[in-house]
Amino acid sequence: MFAEEITSAVASLRTVRIAWREGQARRFGVSRFPEPAELARAVGHMSAALFPARLGGFRGPLDAEDGFVAQQLAAGLEILRAQIQAELDYWQSECKAPFDPDHAETIVRHFVAELHEIRALVDSDIEAGFLGDPAARSVDEILVAYPGAVAVLHHRLAHPLFALGAVIVARIISELANARTGIDIHPGATIGPSFFIDHGTGVVIGETAIIGSRVKLYQHVTLGARSALGVGRVSVRERFARHPIVEDDVVIYAGATILGRVTIGRGSTIGGNVWLLDDVPAESVVTQPEAVRLPKAAAREVAAVLAGEEA
Repeated sequence: MFAEEITSAVASLRTVRIAWREGQARRFGVSRFPEPAELARAVGHMSAALFPARLGGFRGPLDAEDGFVAQQLAAGLEILRAQIQAELDYWQSECKAPFDPDHAETIVRHFVAELHEIRALVDSDIEAGFLGDPAARSVDEILVAYPGAVAVLHHRLAHPLFALGAVIVARIISELANARTGIDIHPGATIGPSFFIDHGTGVVIGETAIIGSRVKLYQHVTLGARSALGVGRVSVRERFARHPIVEDDVVIYAGATILGRVTIGRGSTIGGNVWLLDDVPAESVVTQPEAVRLPKAAAREVAAVLAGEEA
C-alpha cells in the first residue's frame, strides 16, 4: 500500500535535503546527534539519584541507599556522556579546530561535582513551593506532582551543562520539561534559590534573565527580550543582556510580560497582565488600572460602540 507514493516522497525528500546541505555549505559526516529520548532516560536516572525514594522508587534499607544512588548515577552519567559526545561530534564536523577526545568526559566530571549543589537548590525550591501554596499538603507533593517543580528540576540539571558548553544537550533537557509542563526556561537563565512557579503553564524565561532568591512567578509570566536578534540594530548590551533582572523576594502575578534588560527591584510585586518595559524600584507595587463598573445605560452605549467596531 502507498508504494508508489512512498517512492516518490523518498526521492523528493532526498532532493530537498541535498539542496539544503549544499546551500548551507555544511559537512555532514556525523552519524549521531543528541537524542531527546536518551536524555530523558538520563534525567530519569539523575532524578532518581538526587531523590532516591521520591523520584527513584527506592524502598530498601537506608544502608543500601548509597548503592542505589551509585547505580543510578553510573547509568545516567554514561548516557549523558554519550549524548554530549554526540553534540561535540556535531560541532567538530562544523570546524577544523583541534579536538580533545576526552572533552565529553571532562564535562561530565565537572557536572557530577555540582550535583550536591543542585540537590540543595531543588530542596530550597520545593520548600518555597510548600510555603507559597496553601493548597499543598506536603513537600513531597510539590516534588512529585507540581509542574513548576518538574520544570525547575530540569533547569537545575540543564543550567550547569549549558555553562560547561553542552548547549544542545542542555537545551533538549529544557525542552523535555517544556513538553511536559508548558513551562519554557532557557538553560542559560540564572536562577537563585527558593524559586517557585505556581501553576506554571505558559511561563517563559529567556536566556540572559537573572532571577534572585525567593522569587515567585504565576502562570503565563514572560521574562523576554524586546526584539528578536537580527531584527533592526542590536547593541552589544542588547545581545548579551537582553532579558530582565528580577531581584530577591519579588512576586510576579499571572500574565505579566516584562521585556528587555529592566530590573525589578527587591521586594516588588508585579500585578497580573502588566506590560512592563522599564525598571521598577525596590518595594514597588505595579498594577493595571482597576476595572470600572459602569451604569447600565453607559454599559449599553459601550456595547453598542464595540458592536459597531466589530461590524
